[in-house]
Order: sequence, then C-alpha cells, then structure tokens
Amino acid sequence: MLAYLIRRLFAAAVMLVVIIMVVFGIFFLVPKWAGVDVALSFVGKQADPAAVEGVRQKLGLGDPIYAQVWEFFKGIFAGRTYAGGGDVIHCSAPCFGYSFRSEQAVWPVLTDRFPVTLGLALGAALLWLILGVSAGVLSALKRGSLWDRGAMVVALSGVSLPIYFTGLLSLAIFSYGLGWIDGEYVPLEDSVTGWFGGMILPWITLAFLYAAMYARITRATMLEILGEDYIRTARAKGLKEQVVIGKHAMRSTMTPILTMLGMDLGALIGGAILTETTFSLPGLGQAVLNGIKNQDLPIILGVTLITSVAVLIANLVVDVLYAVIDPRVRLA
Repeated sequence: MLAYLIRRLFAAAVMLVVIIMVVFGIFFLVPKWAGVDVALSFVGKQADPAAVEGVRQKLGLGDPIYAQVWEFFKGIFAGRTYAGGGDVIHCSAPCFGYSFRSEQAVWPVLTDRFPVTLGLALGAALLWLILGVSAGVLSALKRGSLWDRGAMVVALSGVSLPIYFTGLLSLAIFSYGLGWIDGEYVPLEDSVTGWFGGMILPWITLAFLYAAMYARITRATMLEILGEDYIRTARAKGLKEQVVIGKHAMRSTMTPILTMLGMDLGALIGGAILTETTFSLPGLGQAVLNGIKNQDLPIILGVTLITSVAVLIANLVVDVLYAVIDPRVRLA
C-alpha cells in the first residue's frame, strides 16, 4: 500500500509541474505570440507609453522566455519580487501575480473566495451522493416497480433541466414565493444558521442535477452486478440479503461512483459559475467570470491553477480509495 501511495504522489507531483507549465504558456506565451501586449492590459489602452514600459520591466515581460517561466514557477513555491520604476514589491508564495484591475495580489483574493466554492461543492456532493446512490440502489432492487419508474423519470428530468433554470425556479418557489428560505448568502463566521440558509438552495440545485446522474449509473451498475456469479453464490450460501447487497454488491458498485465523484467534485470547485451567479455567491465562479469580463489574466490564471490542482487532488483521493475498496488495485 505504501509503495502504491508513493507512486501516485510522484505521478501527481509530475502532473502538477506539467499543469503549471501549460497554464503559463496559455496565459503568457500565447498572447505574446498572438501580438497581445500583456503590459498594456495591465495599465489600460489609453496609458502613457512610459507607464506601459515600466510595467513591462516590473513584470519581467521583456525577459527571455526561460527566465519568465522560472520566475513564474519560483513565485508559486518561494514567492517573487517585482522590481522596476524605483519601487520593489514582494509577492509571498504562492504568488500568482497581481490583478490587472485592482492591483491586489491574486492569492489573497482567491483564498477569500475559495471557502465559498468549497462549501458549495462539498455540501452538494454529500447531498447528491446520499440521494442519488440511495435512489439508484432502490430502483435496481425494485426493478420495474412504480418506484423504479418514478425515480428514473425524476432522474431524467434532473439531467435534462439546466442549473440556471432549476436555480431560478427554486428561488421563485422557496424564497420569493413561500418565503421559507431567505436565500441571501451569509459568511460562516458571521452566522452558522445564516450560512446554512444561504447555501441550502444552491446545494439542492446542484444535487438535483448530479443526483439524477448518480441514480442512473448506480441503477445500471447494480443491475449488472446482481447478475454476477459471486452474488448468486453468496445467496446460495444462505447469506442475508442485507449482507449480499451491502457488503458484496455495493462494494463493486462504488468503483464507477468514485470515478464520477472525483471528476465531478474537482471540476465543480472551479466551475460552479452558473450556480454562484444565480445565487450571488462570492466564490471562484464569480471571480473568474469577472476576470473574463475585465480581461484580468492573473485572476483567470489563478482560478485555472486552483481548479487543476483540485481535480488532481480529487483523482488522487479516488485512486487511494480504489486501493481500499478493491485490493487488486494495489497489485497492479
């Protein structure tokens, strides 16, 4: 098990380096090759040429490519010093640079917003796992019943309806119509109950979409596994149905579910733009949306890196859970 973990951690570290290099190339080298002046984006199109040149020197945009790559890579792990124009600015690690618009360090801006998106992703994931897996298992065990047909109709509706529609519909019904939920976001440190009340509708909106997909994949996988020889053998040995389903069938069913969870949770941390916009949540989704509108490359770059690392960590956790659920993975 230890050797397996070491291999996976080494592979994750190599992938992290590759991600950093690719992100740097996309946001700094590609604009340069396309003739876009990043320094001009920082100071604005109507800026004085001397100011543009000063920013170019401060950011090191006139340095050779290998020097820019090294400074960018070093800044993430050891910090970076911006010099030029008579002033020296030190950006502590992890340094993703300074916003083109607010001229604030990107990392503190993202860390203020990251807990909102993380809470949204984890809360919705817990909800959709409980609802989706439970509905899928019951549908498989009651195949062809009224419950099975009704659950699959609801699941099909959840997959078909877009997030912005279900989000606005839930706001119209539970917040504006019935008045049961305020729907306004409150920071967790200000009020636990207020935070929960502001997050419940976003959780339900996301969980309705993902629970529908998990219900369908759980039902299909469970039906396939229930026809396997080892399930028939377990029943022939006289094991209780709860043991057959809970210990044997569910263990095999969890493999594709874990695969989906790792991909969905990692992508959701950086991609919940629609949900955060619908419910006015100050998370990473809102940050990247504002960055795109304002052409603020450092903000977009920072969110992209955080998203990539989140997907990497989620897949690493899934790989470890594979080894826990299925011992054969450790021998592969």
